[in-house]
Amino acid sequence: MTYQTVNPATGEVLATYANATDRELEASVAQAHETFATDWRHRPVEARAAIISAAAALLRTRSEEYARHLTLEMGKLIAEARAEVALSADILDYYAGKAADYLRPRTLPGSPGAELHVEPIGVILAIEPWNFPYYQVARVAGPQLMVGNVLLLKHAEIVPRSALALARLFEEAGAPAGVYTNLFAGIEQIGRVIEDPRVRGVTVTGSERAGAAVAERAGRSLKKSVMEMGGSDPLIVLEDAPLASALDGALFGRMFNAGQCCVGSKRIIVVGRTRGRAFLEGLVDRMNALRAGDPGAPGTTLAPLASEKALNLLLDQIESARLGGARVACGGNRVDRPGFYLEPTVLADVAPDNPVYTQELFGPVAAFHVVESEEEAIRLANATPFGLGASVFTADVERGRALAAEIESGMVFINQPAWTAAELPFGGVKNSGFGRELSELGLREFVNEKLVNVAPAGAPPWGPVAA
Repeated sequence: MTYQTVNPATGEVLATYANATDRELEASVAQAHETFATDWRHRPVEARAAIISAAAALLRTRSEEYARHLTLEMGKLIAEARAEVALSADILDYYAGKAADYLRPRTLPGSPGAELHVEPIGVILAIEPWNFPYYQVARVAGPQLMVGNVLLLKHAEIVPRSALALARLFEEAGAPAGVYTNLFAGIEQIGRVIEDPRVRGVTVTGSERAGAAVAERAGRSLKKSVMEMGGSDPLIVLEDAPLASALDGALFGRMFNAGQCCVGSKRIIVVGRTRGRAFLEGLVDRMNALRAGDPGAPGTTLAPLASEKALNLLLDQIESARLGGARVACGGNRVDRPGFYLEPTVLADVAPDNPVYTQELFGPVAAFHVVESEEEAIRLANATPFGLGASVFTADVERGRALAAEIESGMVFINQPAWTAAELPFGGVKNSGFGRELSELGLREFVNEKLVNVAPAGAPPWGPVAA
């Protein structure tokens, strides 16, 4: 595994970083464990909050610097990069401000003297992807550092500059050595870290294959894990939905971050043939209007894919869809310019036996379906191994709620594409993984909710004492 910065807009290799030696890796794990045991877990929550708030403030002060790392390293449009920096700062501030309330002991009604105390469990290993290099980390670091755990962070090999920038962020904010540690480590090294008894939990955002391998290894060591895997999110448009706003939602849901979102709207499902024709025409017009260019320039509306590997995978999927009988309504080809650009693509007439029918399309490619009824729309929405997010567009909000109850997913948004915020729990079902991040739910994934049951001196040895 080579940690390397390659500019996706040009294909130019900018820097290569050395992997940690086994001795360096051992020192990092030992330092994290020592810091947790002797320092971080014992600090008052207010002291931890001061450091996390300082990190958020530094992100805002240096927003342009941090945003430029994203644009240079994984090709994110500069406006979207600035938005990611701001969202990451918001998440850190959210947990710095909310953790004291979330960590307060809770009494158990009906059992006098019984309380639940929230305590940290130790060193957490986080394995994070390249598509949102700051946001994905913030939604783990915010809650876990505030609860008193410490983090070992193994980032994706194509965003090492962003990974180092985050490590500097927490150091400059005042976190002691061992609270947040960046690891440039290989697959086998990470496997040994997962099994290390000093590491008490593992969280992964990535592919099904990576998640299954990590969950298996963590399970053999009896360690808690959280898995945030992929998605093939449906966006359902009912006959009564306002056409323009539904089209705008579909374009945003599919093309944000060049379509490289786990929770992106990858399957557009329109109810009604007449509405379907109008919607496809409008979607193709909007996709064709996007223009490739320097992602750091404000006028660019089509960013490159993050890597040539990602580009080639999508080209293979498009060709497989063609051979399987799908119609390419627009796009389908590599853009004729340097860098890893793909034309915005819409695949229509994707039949159930088409290879891409159940695959995740991780980039600027949408699968478009027209159905005759909302019942058929629900069946199609659920005809996937994934279950991360979904959207329903309709003029009747209560009708949207009713459909939401039938969709097999962790999140449903009505009249919006799926999105994220610090206060909204994020996670899925089926092959999209298990566990939740963000909101209070994210804070409680790696904790010991310890029962403390108090009875007065002289109480009998059985059962609670009546009030």
